[in-house]
Amino acid sequence: MQTNQIEITAFGTEHLEAAVRLSRQAGWPHRLEDWQMALALSEGVVAIEDARVVGTVLVTPYKANCATINMVIVDETMRGRGLGRTLMDAALRIAGDRPLRLVATAEGLALYEKLGFQETGRVLQHQGVVGAVAAPRGIESATAADIDAIAALDRRAFGADRKGLVAYLARAGEFAIRRREGRVSGFAAIRPFGRGEVIGPVVAADLDDAKALVAHFIAARPGRFLRVDTTAATGLAPWLAELGMAHVGGGIAMMKPPIRRSADPIANTFALANQALG
Repeated sequence: MQTNQIEITAFGTEHLEAAVRLSRQAGWPHRLEDWQMALALSEGVVAIEDARVVGTVLVTPYKANCATINMVIVDETMRGRGLGRTLMDAALRIAGDRPLRLVATAEGLALYEKLGFQETGRVLQHQGVVGAVAAPRGIESATAADIDAIAALDRRAFGADRKGLVAYLARAGEFAIRRREGRVSGFAAIRPFGRGEVIGPVVAADLDDAKALVAHFIAARPGRFLRVDTTAATGLAPWLAELGMAHVGGGIAMMKPPIRRSADPIANTFALANQALG
């Protein structure tokens, strides 16, 4: 397909190095490994002009329940030519009739609103080099036997089946869990990302459990660069700032159409990154 001499083609592994260059141009911290993870879980397209990748978009499906749109990047020399809309049109075709989620930058907000996305909250990105933190009690490292319970808890909190993502995170990083009455009642994941490591997703029954799950990883990594993405509603942001993880930006969480959440007592925070991808 051609749009003003721009070719839109399937995103393949041969485009990863160019995608890394684009994300660096945009000021994003993604390494090649971070792009590899995103592509392994997703389907997408790239825009090519004169044999150069000038745009990317990925769609991560979670069975028929929903999909997230990730890694929407347009080369700075191509902006203002409608390429963002072309990439989003391709993403919508890939997603089909699934409900959609994304995290928007301020620059992309107007386009997403035109496409029917509605704001559902603000993502707060916290990061920094953390100091010594006491290890919390009652948190343990997850084992392979816990992965199914983690995936089930994630499905209740997120509203879609992300078993593939959970399995990938278990291979690329590690999980910590809170167990109550012999059952997994909360979890957090950590994996290498960008300048250091990112903690998320986190699912917990209450704020205290969420703090304990995050602190489990922080306590084991004094002097390391960490990132956590949350929302104001979770109440984690002030605590993260106190630990030295400054609020450095974020994005606008959006859905199309808005998804009705059940009255489940689980409080949840999900890593930006596109719900752990970005």
